[in-house]
Amino acid sequence: MWISALFNPMSYLTAIMQVTARAENLPLDDICLKTEVKNTFSPEDYPTFATKGAYCTGFFLEGAAWEMGRGDEQGYLVDMQLKELHPVVPIIHVTAIKREFKQTIALYNCPVYTTTGRGPTFVFTAGLQLESEEQDVRKWILAGVAMVLASE
Repeated sequence: MWISALFNPMSYLTAIMQVTARAENLPLDDICLKTEVKNTFSPEDYPTFATKGAYCTGFFLEGAAWEMGRGDEQGYLVDMQLKELHPVVPIIHVTAIKREFKQTIALYNCPVYTTTGRGPTFVFTAGLQLESEEQDVRKWILAGVAMVLASE
């Protein structure tokens, strides 16, 4: 799903949560989104739909870059590269999980906005993997790291 093309991407993500809540017979208030950044930029690597959630593309980072993982291990946030203002984020697998199972260690809760203007264009919060548990999440908060759906 090219999420950047949607008029209201928040409603699509809410639908993912609703489908999971109905399938597992849970209240919607106990569900949250989980994001897992894959190690590919190519939608052709996922020829079928995800069994749970959706594979989403169209994300750009602001204030940081993404280091690809090796093999099955997930990549992580790294410092921004010179002259690369909005690096493309690989495909993200968005699923819904019970709030009590949400990972909080070595994770940066990255805000996602529709445009670089931020503010009222907030969509949701994506959990992005950090390099290690020792890395301080405040580094990314102070850098103002966010993801946007439109690079300009």
